Formats: sequence, C-alpha cells, structure tokens
Amino acid sequence: MNVKSFLDTNIFVYCFDRSQEEKSAKAENLIYEALASRQGVVSYQVAQEFVAAVRRFRVPLSFEDIEEYWQTTLLPLLAVYFTPELYARALNIANRDRLSWYDALIVSAALQGGCEVLYSEDLQHGRRFGDLVIENPFF
Repeated sequence: MNVKSFLDTNIFVYCFDRSQEEKSAKAENLIYEALASRQGVVSYQVAQEFVAAVRRFRVPLSFEDIEEYWQTTLLPLLAVYFTPELYARALNIANRDRLSWYDALIVSAALQGGCEVLYSEDLQHGRRFGDLVIENPFF
C-alpha cells in the first residue's frame, strides 16, 4: 500500500466470513498491508459497523474476540473522528452525488483522512470524489 487508503467495513467483515475464502484472503492481505505500511485509515463508523456485523453472524464473534481485534487491528488504523465538518461534507456528498447517508459518511471520512483510495465493494469501482478514487479489491 503506497498511498493513504481508507478501508470500508466490508473489508474487515470478510476476514471473519470464511464462506467466501477468496474475499477473505484478499481482505486479510489488504489489512496486513494497511497496518504494515501505516497508510491505512478507518473511522469510528467502520469500527461501529464492524461490531454490529460480526455480532449478527450465525455464530457471533465474542466480545472478547472483538476487543482483541479492536486493540490489534482497528485502533491502530483509526484516524478519522466525527466532526461537524465531516457531517456537513457528508450531507453535501449525499445530496450532490446521490449516495446513501452511510456511504456519504464513508466518502467524507476518507476525504477527511486525506486518503487517495477508498477500498470498498459498496461503491462504484473507479468512481472519483475529487482526488479520492474508489477501488473494489474484489473486482
């Protein structure tokens, strides 16, 4: 990972979803690169969505395992906090670019984090928001 990159929630969820082995392996590699290069970024929204998703698994991830993952993986990547500017930008993006509220928050957080790439399968691969480009790592 050579550029500052934002990782969307689905990247982290796939690490624990063994039903899709190829996506899981790609997600694990992307997270490893993000941590090793210190170029990976997440927001509190990603952490919150991750916990909600893994607690809804058929066999939910335990709170102890979530706490360990928080300390070793999410916390070192956490660089974007909620601010009034983040919300204002997200409102503008949602309206202007016709995104859902949560997708607009992710794009806004990636922009606030100074990222050049947003890794997500939830947004259109190759779409740009200023200097930020969406990349679907599973494409």
